[in-house]
Amino acid sequence: MMGKIPKSGKIFKGCVEYCMLKKDAVVLDATGLRTGEVKHTIADFNMQRKMRPGLGQAVGHIALNWSPEDSPKLTDELMISIAKEYLKKMKISDTQVLMVRHHDTNHPHLHIVFNRVNNEGKTISDANQRWSNVKVSKALTLKYGFHMAEGKDRVNRQRLKGADKAKYQIHDQIKAILPKVKTMDDLQKQLAMQGIKMLYKYKSGTQEVQGVSFSKGEHRFKGSEIDRSLSYGKISKTISDRVQKQEKQEKMVQPKSLADELRDVLKQSGNETHYLKKEPKTQYLDHEPKNNYLGALEIDISEDVDDEAIYGRNRRRQDKGQTPSR
Repeated sequence: MMGKIPKSGKIFKGCVEYCMLKKDAVVLDATGLRTGEVKHTIADFNMQRKMRPGLGQAVGHIALNWSPEDSPKLTDELMISIAKEYLKKMKISDTQVLMVRHHDTNHPHLHIVFNRVNNEGKTISDANQRWSNVKVSKALTLKYGFHMAEGKDRVNRQRLKGADKAKYQIHDQIKAILPKVKTMDDLQKQLAMQGIKMLYKYKSGTQEVQGVSFSKGEHRFKGSEIDRSLSYGKISKTISDRVQKQEKQEKMVQPKSLADELRDVLKQSGNETHYLKKEPKTQYLDHEPKNNYLGALEIDISEDVDDEAIYGRNRRRQDKGQTPSR
């Protein structure tokens, strides 16, 4: 179930005639109104609005729509009960109300026309009405177990008019542009090219952004009012996460530099280098000096030299004393 709220109107005649004179239209309920003839219903609405002549847009109009899947359970009595509960939660009370069911579409729907000038001559506010409508519609859908629509893709854009048409146009443009931009400024520029203005809400006296809204023509909506995923925080996070993911993927694709490869090798061989630091090769030589090698063999160089001198001299003397024999 979802309520659709057009902009408040100025003339009851057109709205009432549309609701009551539609083919197969059925008036389900009326409060403070005569419904025997259309002109009487219009006259009753106009009579009460005179209590507040300065209010130009006195016509309240809401269409409650259900999914085709809910048709079997939606009796006229249940639709009236839910419509009254919906109005109470929307703080629309103590005023004239007309409820008319139409059968011109494949989904059940009910039109509610109400006077924004209540029975005491006070104005029923329409501020934040669309935002409240989303919350109330969802709450009643869950309460009664109605079919929950799977996002905005299933909405018939061709049938939309006025504010609803503008809202879905903004929604579709943002969703199409968002995957292509890298900053909020990029998004703002791209939307401007499509005739959509993007406006920031700042914390009082600071440059801290608290929210974002979008406008097209005369219609303006908060980002979260268009879709929960289009609040300032969620749009910023979507862009930031996607940019970080792209940068990470690009970094993985780029070849490593020689310095990076060397760092990887050092990391992988970390245990070996640690061992070499503990057991340096020079350590062995410090404990075993070269001059000890000869001492270990017990060789006396002086004795070896003297023996060679003596024996060599004797051999020369013997060679000289020998005479050839015949």
